[in-house]
Amino acid sequence: MEYQSNSVQETEELGRKLAQYLKAGDVIAYTGDLGAGKTAFTRGVAQGLGIAERITSPTFTIVDEHEGGRLPLFHFDLYRLYSAEELFDIGWEDYLQRGGVCAVEWSERMEDMLEEEPIWVEIRQGDREEQRLITIRNVPELEEKDG
Repeated sequence: MEYQSNSVQETEELGRKLAQYLKAGDVIAYTGDLGAGKTAFTRGVAQGLGIAERITSPTFTIVDEHEGGRLPLFHFDLYRLYSAEELFDIGWEDYLQRGGVCAVEWSERMEDMLEEEPIWVEIRQGDREEQRLITIRNVPELEEKDG
């Protein structure tokens, strides 16, 4: 399903909406250019899960853990990783087993490591500076509700 967002707030709202359908073990695999809105979308997911913490990009920490909501949220940024070994070294398999949601920015860098079919969220620049085109795949409930 494709959506159009005209502001950061609308991008966050779409993330909040998706959060309603998330279950333990889900992986959200983001693709999109630098500054496309992946972290804004994740902020919305966190809000939708009931997580009150401030959500920022884990560019330098690689993964941030957020607890206190309906499900834990493990927010990954793979931009600085160069091999599957590095992903395993930070405990990727452990995060998958912990009963939370893994939100993975720059997922295309490690696409072959995504064992199950993830929820794909592609965010692209639209015609205007604040506009984003957001495609979400593998969430039939969301598609049925909106379709």
